[in-house]
Amino acid sequence: MGSHDGVREVRLAVTAKDWDAAVAFYRDALGMPQLADFSSDAGRVVLLDGGRATLELVDPRQAAHIDDVEVGRRVAGHIRVAFEVADTAVTTERLRAAGAAVVAEPTRTPWDSLNARLEAPAGLQLTLFQELAGED
Repeated sequence: MGSHDGVREVRLAVTAKDWDAAVAFYRDALGMPQLADFSSDAGRVVLLDGGRATLELVDPRQAAHIDDVEVGRRVAGHIRVAFEVADTAVTTERLRAAGAAVVAEPTRTPWDSLNARLEAPAGLQLTLFQELAGED
């Protein structure tokens, strides 16, 4: 593959019925910096910086295992958005105050991260995760 072959960016495009609430949640409460505003007479759109993007493909058994570890039961749909944060507990409380429903409080996982599960604006289920390796 040449230097211009392959994927250069992963962009998750989410349609939000309550656009103002979604922007306030993801940009202001979660703290994703705004990169651009392409709003026009045709509609509103902003790009928010999510840092590095990866695509995590899991089979149904692993998805059920992740839900069991993080929540204790199968709750996610076929798409769940995971955000690595500096402090899962603090971010969970900030997002709860901003209107997210906490499905599962921060839980230490077998893969040595602190994960919380939330239902967030625009119909997204979120995992917040904090890598704990080396923090003890």
